[in-house]
Amino acid sequence: MTRREFAGAAALSHLIATGGYAAAPLPRNLLLKGKSLDAEPQIPLRAGPLTAVFEPGIAFLRYVRFGDREILRGLYAAVRDKTWGTVAPRVSNVVAETRSDSFRLTFDVDNADGDIDFGWRGVITGEARGVIRFEFNGRARSTFLKNRAGFAVLHPIKECAGKPCMIEKAGGIKEPGTFPDAISPHQPFIDMAAISHEVAPGVMAEVRFEGDLFEMEDHRNWTDNNYKTYCTPLARPYPVELRRGQEVKQAVTITLTGAAAAAVAPPRGGGATQDLLIEAGSTAPVRLPSIGLGYAADQPPLTVTEATRLRVLRPSHLRVDVKLSDPGWQKALAEASRHAPIELAVLEGDPREIASKTSNLRIARWLLFDEKLAAAARPHLRGASQVVGVDENFTELNRGRPQPSLLDGACYPITPQMHAFDDRSIVENLEAQADTVRSAHRFLNGKPVHVTPVTLRPRLRGPAQAAASMPKRLPSSIDVRQASLLGAVWTLGSIKYLAENKTASITYYQTHGWAGVMETAAGAPAPELFPSIPGAVFPLYHVLADVAEFAGGGLVQPLTSSDPLETCALALESTQQRRRRLLIANLTGQPKVVTLDAAWIGPRVRVASLDETNAENAMRQPERFRSRPSSLTEAAGGRYRLALLPYGITRLDRVS
Repeated sequence: MTRREFAGAAALSHLIATGGYAAAPLPRNLLLKGKSLDAEPQIPLRAGPLTAVFEPGIAFLRYVRFGDREILRGLYAAVRDKTWGTVAPRVSNVVAETRSDSFRLTFDVDNADGDIDFGWRGVITGEARGVIRFEFNGRARSTFLKNRAGFAVLHPIKECAGKPCMIEKAGGIKEPGTFPDAISPHQPFIDMAAISHEVAPGVMAEVRFEGDLFEMEDHRNWTDNNYKTYCTPLARPYPVELRRGQEVKQAVTITLTGAAAAAVAPPRGGGATQDLLIEAGSTAPVRLPSIGLGYAADQPPLTVTEATRLRVLRPSHLRVDVKLSDPGWQKALAEASRHAPIELAVLEGDPREIASKTSNLRIARWLLFDEKLAAAARPHLRGASQVVGVDENFTELNRGRPQPSLLDGACYPITPQMHAFDDRSIVENLEAQADTVRSAHRFLNGKPVHVTPVTLRPRLRGPAQAAASMPKRLPSSIDVRQASLLGAVWTLGSIKYLAENKTASITYYQTHGWAGVMETAAGAPAPELFPSIPGAVFPLYHVLADVAEFAGGGLVQPLTSSDPLETCALALESTQQRRRRLLIANLTGQPKVVTLDAAWIGPRVRVASLDETNAENAMRQPERFRSRPSSLTEAAGGRYRLALLPYGITRLDRVS
């Protein structure tokens, strides 16, 4: 599609989507990502047959590829404090010297926060013979405790899972290995000096480490979609004191070997811009999970308007976290039960005592996080399923697997930001949600899997921190992308990957407030940090509303994308109502064109979009937005061709 053709298609999408609404006055980046600034553009790199991109804003080398074959998902250096918090990098003095087959990058990074003050110089070089080297030369400018300072290397899941590799230990000893298929609960490889694997017939890629011993963990335990090899084995004591003036030097070198490596690999996609392809495979449809929300007990009770908007989402349940030491727990349960059955999470106390005081409430399920206590309470919790699991990360469930015979199902939460926080990383991590469900089904012998809750940021474990006490930053559990189109497409991707893999139920976010699906009438406590619209819904509200129309017996047809990092699609079906719906998301900040096979959705559809042209109207006036007219469109040659704006969502409904 030419630029003029795309502009025409985008203009048509605009007219379809806006329905005559006025242009949105909010800044574009706030609508797209909840942020007022654009990310710095990526720097494309080539080292002979190898390609990569460098993100100067976070000093991240991403997508090292041999043609279409991804060798590394990423390579970066991090400083992590004594509680495993990542100290944000401030990058400066970036100098890029790029040629057609080689490059040299230099830059400076400051990692400073509180008592931590660490600086390092990065040098990345690429050679025409297929070698990329990343050097880290750092010095502590203060004395502080650290758990890690140095490199992390990310191998991709799709290209590596279940594939053989060769591990070189310290001293040069080599041992064969295999990348885990199901999520490994423990480190698959330790004491690594190098790792190599085949990336194409006759082509091997070696990754060699200098300056420390390295080991690998299966990052999918935290829904990071990669295998991470990191410096400093966890068997060594931590935290460790870095003294002022102490130096840390490391290097990672990626080398292609083999006769075929001398040939330059074809460019990704054959060198031409191609449409993204969405297709329905041969996999049978699966049942749509029950979808609920967390009840925002820390917010004012739902207003009449908020309660009305909540009903549109048809939540199957509302999760309420209960601590017996909290005097307000019964009030929170009573308020939440007015709107939906309760997913009751026992965070503290004996569930038998809680059950004796909640016999009049509708309980969808009990969430219990102590297996022994759950077994003792089981006879007293009749009438609702008893789900045993964890309230931190999938890794805790994977390492402490419950007895399937003693439970009605298992649960764990999901957040995409345990280790990386940038826009691209949280999109990359969507696919790993599917792996957690598949792995859980294996060791639970098919018992139901409940993912609860799903949040953009890790939740606070201790007492909530008021924004007023943190004048320069948001609470760690709040993400400005909650109120953005990026938050909406991420939610769509999450539903897709969890639903297509037979998740029994999913709990998303909260009912209202800045961690919810709609803002309160009073607005955010710190509007200068979280620029939401008081009384509005967030764009992700409309994703949940579109899915909710198929609640209670709907089906999900698994779909594939030619590039899951750029687009994804969710296919919904109601056999009783003879309805079919496709929701297609652009997962990037650039316009995309998607080609869709019409076989599943049918030759005639009604099309509507949610994107930057109408997002503010959708937030301010959700009822009017949801009743807007859609456009009747027919397939051409058995296919639809759709222009999607950045972080935009297009909805297609079959016309019988």
